[in-house]
Amino acid sequence: MLVALRAAVSDPAQVKTRAIDLHANAHDASHFLLVPRVVVVAGNADEVGRLLRASAAQGVPLTLRSGGTSLSGQALTDGVLVDVRRNFKAVEVLDGGARVRVQPGVTVRALNARLAKYGRKFGPDPASESACTIGGVVANNSSGMACGTVDNAYQTLDSVTVVLPSGTVIDTGATDADARLRALEPALHDGLLRLAKRVKGNPASVATIRHQFSMKNTMGYGLNSLLDFDRPVDILAHLIVGSEGTLGFVAEAVFRTIARPTHTSTGLLVFPDLEAANAALPALVATGAATLELMDALSLKVGQGLDDVPPVVRDLQVENHAALLMEYQTESLERLEELQHAGTGILPGLGLSAPVEFTADSAARAQLWHLRKGLYASVAGARPQGTTALLEDVVVPVDALGRTCVELIRLFDRYQYRNSVIFGHAKDGNIHFMLTDGFTGKTELERYSAFTEDMVDLVLGEGGSLKAEHGTGRVMAPYVRRQYGDELYDVMRSLKVLFDPAGMLNPGVLINDDPEVHLRDIKLVPPVAEVVDACVSCGYCEPVCPSRDLTLTPRQRIVTLRAIEQARRDGDLALAAEIEKDYAYEGVETCAVDGMCQTACPVNINTGTMMKQLRRGAAGWLANGVWNLAAGNWGAVTRGAGLALTVVRKVPTPVVTVPNVLGRVVLGADTLPLYSGELPGGGGSRTRPEPSLAPEAVYFPACVQTMFGPATEGTPGVQVSFEQLCDRAGITLLVPPGIDGLCCGTPWSSKGMQAGEATMRSKTLAALHTATRGGDLVIVCDASSCTEGLRQTIAADPSPHPLRVIDAVEFAAERILPGLPEYRKIESLALHPTCSSTRLGINDSLQALAGGIAETVSVPENWGCCGFAGDRGMLHPELTESATRAQAADVAAMGATAFASCNRTCELGLTRATGKEYRHLLELLEEVTKPAPAAVAAVSSAQP
Repeated sequence: MLVALRAAVSDPAQVKTRAIDLHANAHDASHFLLVPRVVVVAGNADEVGRLLRASAAQGVPLTLRSGGTSLSGQALTDGVLVDVRRNFKAVEVLDGGARVRVQPGVTVRALNARLAKYGRKFGPDPASESACTIGGVVANNSSGMACGTVDNAYQTLDSVTVVLPSGTVIDTGATDADARLRALEPALHDGLLRLAKRVKGNPASVATIRHQFSMKNTMGYGLNSLLDFDRPVDILAHLIVGSEGTLGFVAEAVFRTIARPTHTSTGLLVFPDLEAANAALPALVATGAATLELMDALSLKVGQGLDDVPPVVRDLQVENHAALLMEYQTESLERLEELQHAGTGILPGLGLSAPVEFTADSAARAQLWHLRKGLYASVAGARPQGTTALLEDVVVPVDALGRTCVELIRLFDRYQYRNSVIFGHAKDGNIHFMLTDGFTGKTELERYSAFTEDMVDLVLGEGGSLKAEHGTGRVMAPYVRRQYGDELYDVMRSLKVLFDPAGMLNPGVLINDDPEVHLRDIKLVPPVAEVVDACVSCGYCEPVCPSRDLTLTPRQRIVTLRAIEQARRDGDLALAAEIEKDYAYEGVETCAVDGMCQTACPVNINTGTMMKQLRRGAAGWLANGVWNLAAGNWGAVTRGAGLALTVVRKVPTPVVTVPNVLGRVVLGADTLPLYSGELPGGGGSRTRPEPSLAPEAVYFPACVQTMFGPATEGTPGVQVSFEQLCDRAGITLLVPPGIDGLCCGTPWSSKGMQAGEATMRSKTLAALHTATRGGDLVIVCDASSCTEGLRQTIAADPSPHPLRVIDAVEFAAERILPGLPEYRKIESLALHPTCSSTRLGINDSLQALAGGIAETVSVPENWGCCGFAGDRGMLHPELTESATRAQAADVAAMGATAFASCNRTCELGLTRATGKEYRHLLELLEEVTKPAPAAVAAVSSAQP
């Protein structure tokens, strides 16, 4: 098998069999787990075709995986798992944005970012847009909050290029596509005609299909394609939608886009109970509402525990209440006002429990949506240790939604499922509910089985569908026949055989004769560390992780730790040792600990925190002692490092790199940094005399400015630039005495050196309390990662007098930029926000400052954390190279005049990646606003 698979791909190294690769890739967002025998990272569509043929020839099951956000178990296998995300990320905008051609590895968010400049967007709007990929959207016929059944993947699809299990490639958009299908796959072509005729000739089948697909429905194959289209090639294209990777591989798809709404207004309607909320739906839908999101009483109670809760919910004495989050979306302000007027006009007759205020304010709207979207995080994150969160979705006709919700709550009570919130897309009759349990022991599985049977009876009894958005997968495969009946189920089985005669493509999904498949292969979730045990394996973290294309993602770091722990519990110590052997590099050493994963995580996990804990445990007494000594003599250390860089910069690079590389072999790559020729010489001392005037702020220049000097020799660097800007603005700064020996503490924290971290934080806090006069003055730091580090240091400060710290970018945007006299801006600027500026929430200030420097400011489309992470990019330059590859290509195509960021080490990483000189924004601002020499002379001569 391995020989055949390796022969199918251009790079045999992409056929992976290590235990860590198999277990890291085994997990998706569902509550099932199958461990593949082999993982293959496919390079292109031709390779996928060869892999499909090899799979059929070898009799080995093959499953395609892109984002892995699927919740129903459709992206798992114990055979061959093929990654079709990493190398399938091309996007081509067509017809001025009216259409778009896209490959399966592109996320919905990335696609919408590309379409935004055209005033267009992708039709489906799933809540997982940050991580779910177009391949998954097509496979599951995804919809979302607003698109309903009008703008989903099925309705907006123009054409697909599909690789069939035989290896045949069909572009359904080609003019000769149907003839090509007939010539290359005659049995499939004829079989589709035959099945379409069979369905159309059966009035009962037609009625069932029309009813089922009048709602959101992802249960079974999309049989509506047999009614909606006549040509087999068009039937094929639309059957692929919602087929969950069981019929072929979508190498690319062309979609018709929809207009992006530019005006939005949102309000929360609170009702006395679920019945009242659902009774109001027809009237509210008639006013043109784009979304109507339902939350039951328990949802509201859970929501009251979230941060930043809207007052209407925070102050509510919740009993049987329910709420609808209502939103209008339009392309004109006038139309928005019309819709909102119509909506508010009917509110008095709805029997609401609280006043309603519609708002277009982005912050207020974000607060309302945080209430709705935070439910999953709250319930899943608070589940008992070692249990699994199972998120289900069903749909019923809208007029049956109220009583369906009531009956569901009764089922929760009957089967003792606690904290099972109900929320969802009420406008479409589509609701989600969550169960949390172990789903492993006999009692738990029997309870889940009985609950499922009753839930199926309830939904089908109301004429609904057992799957609205999440796909059939394994979780509902046993019930497809019950929903559609024997005749249409037989049509579905015939379709599978037509496309995949060998039955090797994602078997067991969607069509499965095992009545208990939904009770098998349930994922075990052994606790491994409190900071990550809430992880639900959703994969939202993966697109923002800098190591995602090099080693492991945050999800994979967590699930491989769980695999190690489970192997130990099972007594398989050999497996645990095998995974652990590779985990040091794959998991720990190449984690940037940048915290970007937390910004995307629905349960607020920072996987970097766990990596720091592991580094702390691995750090020996000698390393701890050395770093503690460094903390006590930090001024000498930073000056020494800067001096060393200055010296070696004057020596030919090979003279330095040869012994440097040898030293890394001896001491270890994770111990000795790798020198590279683009590194600058060292910087100067941070010490400054005490100002003669009363200071307005305490300035904490980062120590990296001493270790790494300015990008261009002869330029002042960020500290001098910031001081000159403040001087022009009449702002007096105080640099704390002894600054050369102070640091934010991040180097010790990220390396897990507890003793040194405690020493440095104690010194720094004492100096800052003195300098700020017990917290009276704000602290300003000029490197975003150090600003974040100082905030973490301050958060651990037991003093009753809290310190305040802001980044110099934010300070300059608020205090310096507005008062600057007129000056000439540069033409264009490529801007790199950092992981820290994102976590600090200062990217708006970053943009404002950049806009004060250049006429045009562009953030690369593939922007992300550079992975330099202090010295991580010098210890493991492959991390930065991988993290910045796509962004570097964007920058090369920009033709910008200047390149900037807000953190010295990130500037070094981007300089290395792009070959462009990245500098701090404050340096550029000082340069473009510097008074002309004549003006300076005139001012000087005018002085008395």
